Amino acid sequence: MRRGAVLPIITIGLAGAGLWSALAPQPGATAPIAAAGTVAAAVSAATSTTADAVPTTTASTIAPTTTSGAPPLPVPDGPPVDARADVAVVAVGRISIPAIGLDHEIYEGVWLTVIDVGPGHWPGTPMPGGYGNSVFAGHRVTRSHPFFDLDRLVAGDEIVFTMVDGTRHVYRVTEQFIVEPRDLWIVDQAPGRTLTLFACHPKGSARQRIVVRAALDASGEATT
Repeated sequence: MRRGAVLPIITIGLAGAGLWSALAPQPGATAPIAAAGTVAAAVSAATSTTADAVPTTTASTIAPTTTSGAPPLPVPDGPPVDARADVAVVAVGRISIPAIGLDHEIYEGVWLTVIDVGPGHWPGTPMPGGYGNSVFAGHRVTRSHPFFDLDRLVAGDEIVFTMVDGTRHVYRVTEQFIVEPRDLWIVDQAPGRTLTLFACHPKGSARQRIVVRAALDASGEATT
């Protein structure tokens, strides 16, 4: 796809109240869920709305699937009990998206206190380059708003991670779509090495989520 041709945005929703309420919590279970509610809370606060908040329940753990000869898939952690917990903000590397002029440190965790500093890695999902679906949440219009221009990405655009250990991982955008805040399937794990970035949508609202998916470039070579 030529540069500048924006990916068609497909709106995907789930009927009824959505997955947040459809999955009942299990005692002691960690939940493979998205940071959607976490990011929603931050944007809601910034725009003086109360449409979304950090969920007070968690989903039951879904056992990871495997394929013959492949490593086991990760199981994402549940959401923070206290989204505003005073946790350490630990940098794990940098994300660079040349097509939208993004170059920003990335951090571990999806507490609001972390995401307020920069894109946060969802614990329990693989780090960039790892097996499975690596997930990052970030602000779109508040603080340093790193994901402000996610909607401008097109198929083939590069997303480059440089980790603190010096490793470098190049992903290429495959699709972009819109989901509802409770559509936690966006962090599902599947065989392969993929990436999910998401933030609130539209800009200045917590009504929905914009999601960008990418796949690891096996060559590891960036072209921009």
